[in-house]
Amino acid sequence: MILHYLKERLSWILFILCLQMFLIIFAFIDPSIALSSMIYYVFLTLLSFLVFLFFRYQKESFFFKQLKNRNTELDFTSIPDPGSPFEELVADNLTEEIDRLRKEASGIQQQSEQEMDELLAWIHEVKTPLSTIRLIIDRIEDQKLRQQLTYEWLRVHLLLDQKLHQKRIHFLENDLYIEQVDLRSLLIPEIKSLQSWCMEKGIGFDMELNVPHVLSDAKWLAFILRQLLTNAVKYSENSDIKIIAYEKHGRTHVILQDEGRGIEAQDLPRIFEKGFTSTVHHHDGRATGMGLYLVKNAATALKIEIDVRSASRRGTSVTLTFPDRNTFTDLRSM
Repeated sequence: MILHYLKERLSWILFILCLQMFLIIFAFIDPSIALSSMIYYVFLTLLSFLVFLFFRYQKESFFFKQLKNRNTELDFTSIPDPGSPFEELVADNLTEEIDRLRKEASGIQQQSEQEMDELLAWIHEVKTPLSTIRLIIDRIEDQKLRQQLTYEWLRVHLLLDQKLHQKRIHFLENDLYIEQVDLRSLLIPEIKSLQSWCMEKGIGFDMELNVPHVLSDAKWLAFILRQLLTNAVKYSENSDIKIIAYEKHGRTHVILQDEGRGIEAQDLPRIFEKGFTSTVHHHDGRATGMGLYLVKNAATALKIEIDVRSASRRGTSVTLTFPDRNTFTDLRSM
């Protein structure tokens, strides 16, 4: 801050120094003025000026130090009290700008909430005819045609579900309800929804749930498992997907392991980035790059740690590590 202050007052400092140099030159030219006396006078003047500069720095920089250290929120109270007319001008300008930005932000938030409500309402309306279409598909006698239509129906259903949770993710912390969740009751419906797709690809499931329950939010945990199971089925063929739940050091671990195409080593650090698909299979039009991004956000809110291990053509293993009870006690009190 002191460097900024000196730069701001540089013209004044140079002016004072030039005046002192002028006095010394004047004394040197005029023999009637003692040069030693003038140099002593200049020394005292410069010393007084340095003391004056120090105290003025303390006074004039106080307002701007507070301004620099204030929080970036649109809060009027974070603006320091001005101590001079110029500082009052700056404070008034900031207050007007903050007021304008707050009004704009409020309008944008209202518009965003209205658009989200409209989209969510539209998604729920679309789910009704989708349910009807599913009933019609189930009545088709041609097995091959029924499987193809079921697969396409499932893709639409999963995309709508992903979009629904994508819009809700911003309000996730207000939507959590932590309870004892039965893993089997949560997993079975998700597996059944993928049944026709799994039959077409020759995929089975092997569950070993040594821990039957976990503390979590049932709705968002179901979404996380749905996305992970969908990815496992999407990139697997003629193999089994293993689901293992066990407890270690007081924490529950759930592993989803497939024998699919796996993830390339250069892609592994980026799989949770928004919009990232793949560097090797970039042509894959089925991937949106949103599924794992939403999974990571939901898991973070639920205090779930995610560890992904994979190798190309060797399958993928995803481990969900749930927090202990004390962590959820803190989460409930928030």
